[in-house]
Amino acid sequence: MEVAIEEVFLELLGDNKAQISRICSVYAQDEDEKKDLFQEVAFNLWKSLPSFKGNSALSTWVYRVTLNTCMQARFKVNRHESTHVRLKSIHFESIKQSDDDTGKQERIALLYTCIRKLNDADKNLVMLFLEDLPYKEIAFITGVTENHVAVRMKRVREKLFNCLK
Repeated sequence: MEVAIEEVFLELLGDNKAQISRICSVYAQDEDEKKDLFQEVAFNLWKSLPSFKGNSALSTWVYRVTLNTCMQARFKVNRHESTHVRLKSIHFESIKQSDDDTGKQERIALLYTCIRKLNDADKNLVMLFLEDLPYKEIAFITGVTENHVAVRMKRVREKLFNCLK
């Protein structure tokens, strides 16, 4: 039984690695914190996998566990961190850079910087939206209505647009 769960877990982690990594990037201040968050998400997925009831798609459940883990970690850091702002470099391993798309990389880096400035609820919406999830699934993951997702996304888009100016 343990071997079957381990195989399912490894496949689950492999299939969702990029999505988990992108979400962790938004909540982490630097590359080390991103790796720590990813490891914490993996641990929580492993711990929770046997209790997965199948009420939603497995990928939806992974998003929910990832977001909850990142938000809990952020809350712990905010509670214990001093008020000074840490300025560290931004790393985006999942995006390959070449000489001809440097401008695109800079715009993506700026977008992630703007996303980091959003409150946690808005960050969640944006990250799920960037994963091409439909509003219905975003609503299920976040626990709000589909209409509420649409209204909040409109407001978040305006905030991001203003930040990117």
